[in-house]
Amino acid sequence: MSPPTDNEIEKQPPSDDTTLELASSSSEEPTTKPVSKFTRWYRSPLFNVIIVGLISFTQPGIWNALNNTGAGGQQEPYLVNGSNSLTFGLMVFGCTIFGVIANRIGVKKVLIIGTLGYAPYSASLYVNNRYGTEWFVLFGGVTCGIAASALWAAEGAIALGYGGVKDRGKFAGIWLGLRELGQLIGSSIQLSMNVKSSGRGKVGYTTYLVLISLQCLGLPLAFLISPPEKVIQSDGNRRTKPEGKKTTIKEEFKKAWGLMKRRQMFLLIPILVGFQWNATYLGIYMTKYFSVRARTLGSLTSGVAATFANVFWGWFYDLKYFSRPTLAKLCWLFFVVTMAGSFAWQTANEKLYGDSNPRITLDWDSPGFGRGFASMVFMRFLNESHYMYMYWIVGTFFDDIETLTLAVSLVRTFESIGSSVSFGIGAAKVSPMVNLVIAFVMFGFTIPATSVVVFMVPERPVDMSKAVEASSGEDSEADHVAAKTAESLSSS
Repeated sequence: MSPPTDNEIEKQPPSDDTTLELASSSSEEPTTKPVSKFTRWYRSPLFNVIIVGLISFTQPGIWNALNNTGAGGQQEPYLVNGSNSLTFGLMVFGCTIFGVIANRIGVKKVLIIGTLGYAPYSASLYVNNRYGTEWFVLFGGVTCGIAASALWAAEGAIALGYGGVKDRGKFAGIWLGLRELGQLIGSSIQLSMNVKSSGRGKVGYTTYLVLISLQCLGLPLAFLISPPEKVIQSDGNRRTKPEGKKTTIKEEFKKAWGLMKRRQMFLLIPILVGFQWNATYLGIYMTKYFSVRARTLGSLTSGVAATFANVFWGWFYDLKYFSRPTLAKLCWLFFVVTMAGSFAWQTANEKLYGDSNPRITLDWDSPGFGRGFASMVFMRFLNESHYMYMYWIVGTFFDDIETLTLAVSLVRTFESIGSSVSFGIGAAKVSPMVNLVIAFVMFGFTIPATSVVVFMVPERPVDMSKAVEASSGEDSEADHVAAKTAESLSSS
């Protein structure tokens, strides 16, 4: 067959590819409708990230303030560790489920759901502290698990996905830094109310009333969040919704499964499961060896250390001095070396205090208090640095909000697996040294796979929605060719 002439080519209608290209280019044009300065500020990525950070401050921030006193402020850690194990057990499934739901109904609605379950958990600690009721603590663990599944899936996607790639370190630092503000304020309240409690025991029940009031502020704040398509970038552009039919829940689960099978996500599973097993040990450590006021001081200084970690790493990750691949390698080397040293320091302290006779109670005016206290604060700093690093790593791989929502939900899912098992071991009344050794072994287990992922970090992330669209387009073309071939064979 002879090739078409120039006249025939001119008469041909534009191809589907040309139409799609024109539609795509027109959808990326800046917003033509004039908006006020207030609207641009209210719809800006920065405003939304600040609101998400304040929500995180009222919800997991206050939860952390209670948890970092050791055992939620209770005298013994076992009931609270059991409740926390239940919370994270629900999150193993809930984070992925809510990540899928967020891509169907929107991250804002899922975020609102995420503000409803933390206050009942704190209320259960108040009732247990004052009246000794235990079943309510487990029920609170259930409500907290459901709410945290929704909150964790939505807040990370907003913090990482609403802004540009160049701002991801800064926005992650703002989000997580404001979360730690909850711990700072909550811990300050606890310390002021328990400053005279120089012996072992539990915090006063009035402490919980103030913290519950703060957690009730999360719901109205959630209504201030803008949907992704209404966010106005610094250049005046809005994020456009992907064209095409709305995906089903089944298709979203298939996307999540496909994402998990990618090497970048699959090889992160060990560190997501194993890095923070020491958090359970630190709660037991504070409960076993420190006075009430020293525990509340520990919660406060842990918040200061975590806030510093968020601010510092948020600034450091956005530096232009290093390329992103180089930065990923340098930071991972730092974490491996310092975490190994921290475990060695903590093991020496545990051996000293565990073998003491009579049983030791460290107060801030006790000899040797600084040694035992500083090791705990330093490990909390490294744990928060790990959080920042993991989210930054995920942000280096993926660019679109839909993929980031699923990726964050998978990150939270595997973190929850590790936390659920570690808190379960903490509730089983094993010795603190055994708990610490398990945490050390789990950390060592994470190093090889994570090192491989670190060497895969690209300079620019990938927009997976466009990659999927291109892939589906290629599949459709292949199906069309196959159908034509089958038709010609059957006719012959």
